[in-house]
Amino acid sequence: MAAPHRTPDRPRRSVPAPDSATGLVRWAAFSCFLVPVVLLWCGTSLAGAAGTAGGLAAVTAVCRLLLRRSERGAARPPAAARAPHRDRRHGAGAGPHRGGRHTGGNTPVG
Repeated sequence: MAAPHRTPDRPRRSVPAPDSATGLVRWAAFSCFLVPVVLLWCGTSLAGAAGTAGGLAAVTAVCRLLLRRSERGAARPPAAARAPHRDRRHGAGAGPHRGGRHTGGNTPVG
């Protein structure tokens, strides 16, 4: 019996990890639908259920915005790896902020 043909070791294509924020937003959208239905089933008025659905949708939208913003912040390189920020207050510039001694000021030296 012949040995099975073996392919060279190649990295397998990995399935991308599910986006946690997307999954969370999907569950929140589902609850925006489910909660008003349950409230109507329990005897709450249509206006109350609609108001609850609107409030849940607003909270979901804000949470989604904050999650996306935090993911973008986490994807940035650390501050040490970024290019250094040039401080305008220091260095060779024009005006009284050039550095050195300031003469003729009103501050008493004591």
